[in-house]
Amino acid sequence: MSDPNPNPDHEAERVGRWLEQEDRLARLLGMELVAVTPGACQVRMAVRSDMLNAVGLTHGGATYALADFAFAVASNSHGTVAVALTTQMSYPAASRLGDTLIAEAREVSRGERTGLYAIEVRTAKGKLVGHFSGTVFRRGEPIAQWMKPTNPGDKS
Repeated sequence: MSDPNPNPDHEAERVGRWLEQEDRLARLLGMELVAVTPGACQVRMAVRSDMLNAVGLTHGGATYALADFAFAVASNSHGTVAVALTTQMSYPAASRLGDTLIAEAREVSRGERTGLYAIEVRTAKGKLVGHFSGTVFRRGEPIAQWMKPTNPGDKS
């Protein structure tokens, strides 16, 4: 039986770890959830050779995917399903093969139905390589209803 009033930090951790396991793209790209608290998180990813663009820099899509996953974890960490309405990404500098990218998400504003989030992506040495902002719509349904065990026969 689930606790009707779970500890917010525990709930954020539970949701974050579930998203880390169930987000197929995050797993494919090797993203690791470092920390999560209500409305915030830190996620890291090592830049691999299959993440480079034609000129040997980290593909913007890989950096975006990391920021977007951090956005998802932070915005869903309160236990209510949150889906993106709009996002924007800027790339002030490049990262390269072997860099570890760290995305830090923070909640800027949280309303009953919408939320605004800011995510910075930096190399492990602190260089800013991505600035992401996003707005979510809170669907009003508990994320716990999605956290049921998956059907072992489901190959999707």
